[in-house]
This record gives sequence, structure tokens and C-alpha cells, in this order.
Amino acid sequence: MNIRLNVVAAKTIIRKEIVRVLRIWVQTIVPPAITMTLYFIIFGNLIGRRIGSMDGFDYMQYIAPGLIMMSVITNSYGNVVSSFFGAKFGRHIEEMLVAPMSYATIIIGHVAGGVLRGLLVGLLVTIIALFFTRLTVAHPLVVVLTPLTYLGGVFYSISMLPEFWQNVSKANPILYMVNAFRYGILGTSDISIGHAYAILIVFVVVLFTSCMYLMQRGIGIRE
Repeated sequence: MNIRLNVVAAKTIIRKEIVRVLRIWVQTIVPPAITMTLYFIIFGNLIGRRIGSMDGFDYMQYIAPGLIMMSVITNSYGNVVSSFFGAKFGRHIEEMLVAPMSYATIIIGHVAGGVLRGLLVGLLVTIIALFFTRLTVAHPLVVVLTPLTYLGGVFYSISMLPEFWQNVSKANPILYMVNAFRYGILGTSDISIGHAYAILIVFVVVLFTSCMYLMQRGIGIRE
């Protein structure tokens, strides 16, 4: 399949997603920022006073990287899901499927658009976090490379959990994203950073392959 056509198609999908996010920014950017502000007030300020410190950091500092990454993950995922369902119910998903572009291009284009929304929200949440606590970046390169929430170690160290729930948490990809980002900001992590990246790469490959299979079979989009 023509590579140039796929590049143009990917750029078109990404541009469409960016325009959609920015056009309805009151719905796509503002609500997550308000939600995260409430998390900072309730968990960080009110509950944090009782918890004190965790892993040598003030509790507000400890949860800030987790909340930032949680906002990136949930908004990236939400954007991709809403785009696909919108295309399905609007009956223009068929146009993409019959167009001269690969299924991988369709997936990558929508994922890239979702990640851009997640990063915009993450940037806004980071700015909000600075009003509540002081953040310094311990490992800048790790933060740049890092693109079941309540078992993801956002609000606590998994070492506080019983062994059974620690093992359950380790099957959750969000745990590795949160800890990789926390390591980049604070320099502390429940998981070996190399192990975290290895697990994330495995999840990416498995999930991308699954998406390709579902697209090729038309499961959930041609029904």
C-alpha cells in the first residue's frame, strides 16, 4: 500500500482530532481539570493531612505525578473511544475502512489524536498541581518518554497493599505508567524502571495487535 497515501491519511485524521478537541475545549479540556482540582483538594489536602508523608515525600507531592498521568491516560482513552463510536454511529467509519489506507494508519491516527488531548489536559493539570505543591523533575528524560485507575498506584505505594492485591496491581498497565512518570518527577518508583518499560512495550504490542485484529474482522464497528 502506498506509504505516501498513508502518511497523508494519518495527518488528516490527527488534524481532524485536534480540531475537534480544540473546538469543544469546554467539554474536552476544562472538565478534567476541574476533576483533578477536586482530587488535589480532597485526597491531597484533606486526606493528606492524616497520612503525612509517603516514601519520603509530602503526600500531595507523591500523588501529583499519579494524578497527572491519570488525567493523560483517561483523556487519551476517552478521546479515541468517543471518536470511534462517533464515526460508527455517524456511519462514516465505512468511508475510512474502504479508503486506500491501512488499518494501522486508522489506529495510529486516532491514538495520536487521543494522546495530544491527553497531553494538553496533563499540562493543564501540572499547572494546577503547582498551586498545591512543589514539583521538581528528578529525571527529565523519563518524563518526556512516558506518554483500572484505583489499582494503579496513583494515591499510594503498592507496598502498602496485601500481597494478593500487590500481585493483582502488577497485572495493571496503568501501574507501570504511573510509576514510570513518578520516577521521572520524584525519582521514586514501586517498580524497577527497566521492568516498567519492558512491561509497557509488551502491553503496547499486544493491544495494538488486538486492535488490528478487531479492525480487520470488523468486530464492533460493522454491526
